[in-house]
Amino acid sequence: MNIGLIGSGGREHALCKKILESNLVNKIFCFPGNGGTSKIAQNIDIDILNFKKLLRLIKYYKIDLVIVGPEEPLVKGLVDFLNKNKIKTFGPNKFASRLEGSKAFMKRLCKTNKIPTANFKICKKKNEVLNFLKTTNLPIVVKADGLAAGKGVTICKTKNQVLKISNEIFKGKFKSSNKIVLEEFLSGDEASYFVIVDKTSFKFFGTAQDHKRVRERDKGPNTGGMGAYSPAPIINKIVEKKIINKIILPTLNALKKNNNPYRGFLYVGLMIKNNEPSLIEYNVRMGDPECQVILPRLKTDLIKIMINATNDNLKRVNINWSKKKSMTIVLCSKGYPGNYSKNKRIKNLDKIMIKKKDYIFHAGTKLLNEKLFSNGGRVLNVTSTGNNFLKIRKRIISLIKKINWKNGFFRKDIGWKVIDK
Repeated sequence: MNIGLIGSGGREHALCKKILESNLVNKIFCFPGNGGTSKIAQNIDIDILNFKKLLRLIKYYKIDLVIVGPEEPLVKGLVDFLNKNKIKTFGPNKFASRLEGSKAFMKRLCKTNKIPTANFKICKKKNEVLNFLKTTNLPIVVKADGLAAGKGVTICKTKNQVLKISNEIFKGKFKSSNKIVLEEFLSGDEASYFVIVDKTSFKFFGTAQDHKRVRERDKGPNTGGMGAYSPAPIINKIVEKKIINKIILPTLNALKKNNNPYRGFLYVGLMIKNNEPSLIEYNVRMGDPECQVILPRLKTDLIKIMINATNDNLKRVNINWSKKKSMTIVLCSKGYPGNYSKNKRIKNLDKIMIKKKDYIFHAGTKLLNEKLFSNGGRVLNVTSTGNNFLKIRKRIISLIKKINWKNGFFRKDIGWKVIDK
């Protein structure tokens, strides 16, 4: 089989490496890929939102299965477009992708189906914000309704901050949205629960805990993710049963009733307190960097799983997992998530001796004349597996020090909550 993989991040490099392990795969084409995927697949430089050009190339390269990594093409309807053109594609359709594409859509679905989530108000103007402030205690979470690359959520500790952030979104800070969702702040432990879904069933696809804030001890602004570990110890059997029965099943059933059954990866972002899970957000794809800690633990052929999911035969597959633990730390460009420079040379990567348990996943990188340069805010994901999170973290930090990239920074405390316990 020829596989087409859409995307250019750390998630896509991790998917590409896992796909390469499959005996069913002949060749992988990455649209557009990055410096890491170029070593194991054929990168094709293209705007992934140019659906017609993408279709021409998919047909030209005789691609049998397309896997969509990032959220934007899913939300804009790439799966619908390719399916209409008889291309087998893994991922949810445009309607189902609104679970991530619109916070307002997701919250309304929760309300209608009694899914546990924070109290909320959808606002389009200032006086609606002021009314919510009268009835809800601070802090308050302000969320842009549409996609915002992981930067559309702000926890506000004062009324003035709520008004300031809301006003910025109303005025068009994010292209995708001039509407906001205000939420009560939920305390507890954040965790992510993943499933792979077809028309008739779903299967567990790992747990992880991400670190969204840019600075150590979870301080500073939100990012796309500074590091993660898997599995998430906070998700025990009691919590898992509640996640499935109170959150996942009502959601999938609601989409089926709308004649838009979900297919693909579903990321369930949770806040857990006293063994009670509440839904914070849905993502309609694998997380980034959660994918980079989940896939190294997967023992079953990923392409076999995906083919069965696209054919609605997921029940036929047994998905097996390693008992090892996994962690990743993201090496970012200095200045991220604010302004940062691109095109900074990364010199030492080929000299790093990595063991079988280690992985270096490229995210914001590109190759120019066989030399590696930075090409984004999150540049590399250094990942390792083992039996002890503290030892794994020490191993990863030692690898990052060997890379010795002077233009980057990273959090040294990934996993601090589970390690400090």
